[in-house]
Amino acid sequence: MLIDEKLRWYGFWLLDAVKGGRVRKYYNQIHRGFCDGTSLEETREKLQKLIAHAVRTTGYYKEYPEDTPLEQLPVVNKDTFREHYGEFQSSVFREASDNRIMCTSGSTGTPLRMIQNKDKIDHNTAGGIFLGAVGGYYIGMKEAFLRVWVNNVKKSRLRLLQENLIMMDSSNLDDTALSEMTDIIRKKKVKCLVGYSSALGELSRYIDRHQVPTESFQVKSVIPISEAMPRADREALQRQFSCPVRAWYSNEENGIMGIQNKKDEGYHIDTESYYYEILKMDSNEPAEPGELGRIVITDLYNYAFPIIRYDNGDTAIARKRVKDGRYQLILTELYGRRSDLIYDCEGRPVTPYIITNNMWDVRGVRQFRFIQMDETKYTLWLNGNKDEIDETLILERIRPHLGEKALITIEYVDEIPVLQSGKRKYIENRCEKYRRQ
Repeated sequence: MLIDEKLRWYGFWLLDAVKGGRVRKYYNQIHRGFCDGTSLEETREKLQKLIAHAVRTTGYYKEYPEDTPLEQLPVVNKDTFREHYGEFQSSVFREASDNRIMCTSGSTGTPLRMIQNKDKIDHNTAGGIFLGAVGGYYIGMKEAFLRVWVNNVKKSRLRLLQENLIMMDSSNLDDTALSEMTDIIRKKKVKCLVGYSSALGELSRYIDRHQVPTESFQVKSVIPISEAMPRADREALQRQFSCPVRAWYSNEENGIMGIQNKKDEGYHIDTESYYYEILKMDSNEPAEPGELGRIVITDLYNYAFPIIRYDNGDTAIARKRVKDGRYQLILTELYGRRSDLIYDCEGRPVTPYIITNNMWDVRGVRQFRFIQMDETKYTLWLNGNKDEIDETLILERIRPHLGEKALITIEYVDEIPVLQSGKRKYIENRCEKYRRQ
């Protein structure tokens, strides 16, 4: 670390110690849970304490007994929170001066304001610091953050100085903007790149396309967020910067909940802070081992706005490791949102990686989106050099995963727009049958 980085690192922990060392305490707990597993007994106690609090202090849960088992409480989602917003707020924390408001981007619907109490904030901070360190990022490192910097998330100059952070706006990712980004990363000696997976992918392709020399860059860590990163992008960034590329699993309403494994595409979840259920796609029964299911989250420390059995719209296959009364949770496959999940002609879900991993090395393709139109019809939007693109190669790669009945139409477009949040959707399901599920 450079001197200014060390000062920020030690300064942060010194200030935390003066305030009682709460973040350090939570950091140590998360560290132990990550390495050795989380106590099953302590998790049950946390769950019942949270449920009892929700029953006593919120309107939404007031009709339930305080000792109600988790599995007997309703599964909720963003729409539930919006429709019953006031009922989810705890009367104990409603007017607390140290609460924090987090706003979701609204990229897949109406934005949501999430309230967090001070203890939850401290856990978020500890989790972010630990999972950052797992990915090679340490407090004080010069960091560049690629995202759409709307007014509610922009940081002040003082905050940027304190965090050693550079805001990079990803709303425009043409060659001029990407050229400016690479210049800043080099000149400012950026050590950590955090950003939307699609934005980091565009940056990587710009580097390859223009043969930008990266030997003089100081990047030591790349952390994609918000969207699944195709394996090809991850491998390209690792090659370009000679450093780890490990995505966080996170959202605005909960925080950073896990990090991608070093050698595969799975995610190791912070089980000290969150309790995960993987439920069947069409019911609230637990998914079978190895079965694709819905991620349902209970946030163990948000007491201002209890988040209990929250279906966040993502899907995954999970593996739980249990030993000596402690457990670890690995999402062996994270498929993302149900709206990004496609199905083969027999109605079986297909991982989006089947599409993304087969598209990134196709010559001439600049942007793409794969859309399921109905049960057997699919459309592939392509933006790129039509004379270079080998359509036969694309179809030979993709069709076997969808079935012999698959009808795939290729359409060329001038531009594939990003979402309002600045994220880029690579997979979309427009089939009414699956959108109703």
